[in-house]
Amino acid sequence: MINITLPDGAVRQYEAGVSALEVAKSISEGLARKVLAASVNGQVWDATRPITADANLKLLTWDDTDGKSTFWHSSAHLLAEAVESQFPGVKFWVGPALDKGFYYDMDLGDRKLSEEDLAVLEKKMNELAKKNNAYIRKEISKKDAISYFEEKGDEYKLDLLSGLDDGNITFYTQGDFTDLCRGPHIPNTGFIKAIKLTNIAGAYWKGDEKNRQLTRVYGVTFPNQKELDEYLAMLEEAKKRDHRKLGKELGIFTMDDDVGAGLPLWMPNGTIIIEELEKLAKETEEEAGYKRVVTPHIAKESMYLTSGHLPYYQDSMFPAMELDGTKYYLKSMNCPHHHKIFAAEHRSYRELPLRLAEYGTCYRYEQSGELFGLMRVRCLHMNDAHIYCTREQFAQEFKAVNDMYIKYFKIFGIDKYVMRLSLHEPSKLGQKYINEPELWLETEQMVRDVLNETGTPYIEVPDEGAFYGPKIDVQIWSAIGREFTLATNQVDFAQGRRFKLEFTNKENALETPLIIHRAPLGTHERFIGFLLENYAGKFPVWLSPLQVKILPISDKFLPYAREVMQKLRKARVRVEIDDRSEKIGKKIREAELSRVPYMLVVGEKEMNEGQLSVRRQGQGDLGSQSVEDFLNTIVEEIAERKA
Repeated sequence: MINITLPDGAVRQYEAGVSALEVAKSISEGLARKVLAASVNGQVWDATRPITADANLKLLTWDDTDGKSTFWHSSAHLLAEAVESQFPGVKFWVGPALDKGFYYDMDLGDRKLSEEDLAVLEKKMNELAKKNNAYIRKEISKKDAISYFEEKGDEYKLDLLSGLDDGNITFYTQGDFTDLCRGPHIPNTGFIKAIKLTNIAGAYWKGDEKNRQLTRVYGVTFPNQKELDEYLAMLEEAKKRDHRKLGKELGIFTMDDDVGAGLPLWMPNGTIIIEELEKLAKETEEEAGYKRVVTPHIAKESMYLTSGHLPYYQDSMFPAMELDGTKYYLKSMNCPHHHKIFAAEHRSYRELPLRLAEYGTCYRYEQSGELFGLMRVRCLHMNDAHIYCTREQFAQEFKAVNDMYIKYFKIFGIDKYVMRLSLHEPSKLGQKYINEPELWLETEQMVRDVLNETGTPYIEVPDEGAFYGPKIDVQIWSAIGREFTLATNQVDFAQGRRFKLEFTNKENALETPLIIHRAPLGTHERFIGFLLENYAGKFPVWLSPLQVKILPISDKFLPYAREVMQKLRKARVRVEIDDRSEKIGKKIREAELSRVPYMLVVGEKEMNEGQLSVRRQGQGDLGSQSVEDFLNTIVEEIAERKA
């Protein structure tokens, strides 16, 4: 007999070889019908896989993130089965689950998929799902796996096999389809009730533009039609709010092939938003005791070797430039430059915590296939700062950074968020992570303690830490429920020693500071992309590129409109006059479409009485106000940064 410990601490005994699904059935048939996978000692398994030793068990359903991920990965295999049935000879690369849905990369030879093909594949997937075919796991030797794919002539799976150790090879079969896969999968295809293939795209093999371009098919599935319908409705709304579409319509940013992929050009309206965000950050950081610095966009190779960026991060850096026999790199991170500023002067414990802030420009070589509007770019402007503190000061400083996040959330009306505590993976020390196992555990617990003591909502995520320490990634949700990674708050126990950073402590001895890397507003690029979607382009007044549009009924009232404009501009309100010879109804409609917060209609009555007919975006006519009353209202709204 083996002991199975459930999440509530209850211990049940079963025969060795029992599956999670059988455990679920012993509790409730209704529960068993919902189980998609299982967490066995912290690892996600097939619900049908035998458990042969004592284990901690959590049954995973659609309500669990890992349950959804298993469901969508299994759906990718169902897609592949449908594709293979329609296009014999197709070769597959990888088919992972995404945050929402899945994709599968495939080589269809010279065949190009069309929207009509997607409809055919959807129909076939539904047909296959109804067969309730089990996902069957089979362990296989590497030799036999190689033979299987050599016979099929599949160079893609053979490439995957070349990176695997013998003894860790598993195949999964459902129906007539077999794939190399480590799993896990749902019990059978019958769980998949609602299917939508959403998009066709090109994707270079391994993300390298020098390789063959594969066909990538995206899809999403659900356990019932209602959830799919709701998701598709959200997608339609998301199309309207697409930051790339709104960015073009509102003159926020543009991309140009001659400038280069992933290198946005900020237009005047976008630049206003950037400056308002910087103003907010600078005011907030000045109140919190930060000191501003400015650093170059490039640095010598030697500095990035010292920081560890070249050993651990080189794939995300632009290639080196060589001058007079010395290699220089474009700055991918601000931190090494800030460390040099700390080291430029002798430091005493009396100066700590020292908080150095910069809206620094960084450059990262994102793969072409990963670039996406403002969300994934190669040039980014980061709301960055580094806090140098003692161990005793760490908790308070880390808490203060989290408090700054909360302040920003309130300003921008963000009410759904979670902190992801990203941890190291012990087996990757010395490769992906600095090889300091004791310091990893110590600093991870320090961060955990602060989060627990402050009641901050968080989840733990293994194998996603920075190479020099644990970090918090801040996840936020837009008004239509889409998740974004906003910013980061990182602990660094390594670079202080690497750069020989020291301060004289109270005992007159030299000590290395702890370093906190933080960027509460992330980058201009990603945050403005989020704001465009979240507000659907209807920015709050303080952030709107154009805050007021004056709409004279005819040319006769232009002089009065100009008087009003001058008063508003004197109060630093961003205002324009629509002086076209158009009917007032058209002017109002177009001002609404351009998402200007306030529209001021001026005609005979307004001019004679020193009044304004005020309209508000989305609210319509607010009635007449004096120029002074309106001015006081909007100036207060801007100063208080009302959402």
